[in-house]
Amino acid sequence: MKHLLLIEDNTDVRENTAEILELAGYRVTTSQNGKDGVESAMKEPPDLIICDIMMPVLDGYGTLHLLSKNDSTAGIPFIFLTAKSERSDMRKGMEMGADDYITKPFDDIELLNAVESRLRKSDKMRKEIEPTREGITELLNNIHGIEDIHSISERQQVRQLHKKDVIYSEGDSPVGLYLLTRGKAKVFKSHELGKDLILRMLHEGDFFGYHAMLEGGPHRETAEALEDGEVVIFPKEDFFTLLEQSPVVMKQVIKFLSGSIADEQERLLLLAYSSVRKRTAEALLRLQMRYHNGSSEPFSMAIAREDLANMVGTATESLIRTLSDFREEGLVAVQGSTITLLDAQKLERMKN
Repeated sequence: MKHLLLIEDNTDVRENTAEILELAGYRVTTSQNGKDGVESAMKEPPDLIICDIMMPVLDGYGTLHLLSKNDSTAGIPFIFLTAKSERSDMRKGMEMGADDYITKPFDDIELLNAVESRLRKSDKMRKEIEPTREGITELLNNIHGIEDIHSISERQQVRQLHKKDVIYSEGDSPVGLYLLTRGKAKVFKSHELGKDLILRMLHEGDFFGYHAMLEGGPHRETAEALEDGEVVIFPKEDFFTLLEQSPVVMKQVIKFLSGSIADEQERLLLLAYSSVRKRTAEALLRLQMRYHNGSSEPFSMAIAREDLANMVGTATESLIRTLSDFREEGLVAVQGSTITLLDAQKLERMKN
């Protein structure tokens, strides 16, 4: 049973509204002013808050401000309930982070529809972000507010990629959050001597490019397509809307970053202490983990020797010699640019 908090100073309105919500199957807690409402929400965070604006002690704006500053209540859907219908008041509430706005007098259906809609969207936001264009668009729509809900899709940029196309370069100013929807790509850093080190191999459904936006500076790496594909760019403003208005999304972004940091630490350890053979085996296994389609057939992938060498962190010539050794040992098969893993278990057990 969903738990709702109703904050309303008018006794008749508070009791009648609570009765409607309880008849609809919700558990309702009531407070007669903003101060009591904040204390109640802190003590037992509800699933949704309905709050009047004009109240004694602490008004609705102050209530929303205090709740948005607390981690345990910041993500709770918030609906303003008030007799003030001027657009400036509505705009102020939405800019502060309110999810909806109901003006008095209202009927039962209007109230229940608003509550059901916000609870439904809240449940969607609490799920993992779906790594698809539709998934991130839906999430943006849920968060961005009722007035701009249709402009999100219009601001998306869809870019068709050809092999070797540069998506963004080191030193470029970030323009948004990138989502690879088709194809493969790589993120790499270049050394002043002309050598590259691949930091990340991207496949369909991967987000990237957000480090620079969080740091507030230019991109520190380059992203390039490995084959024909498609990328969707979500504007930087919408990315920050996600972070500012949704603690759930903030946690998801932290999860992305934590995963990236863990991967980079593991790779640094390999580069520091592992042989070229061990690093090559690990690179092939990472490719299998990223791109294997779940088929029972051995994993195969076409990849340029230079790209694989940049993953391993070695010269192309050394990489080619190592692959020849693996082929003679029956670990891989090589045909043109395509490498097939014949014995992944031996590659996993390879000693330094």
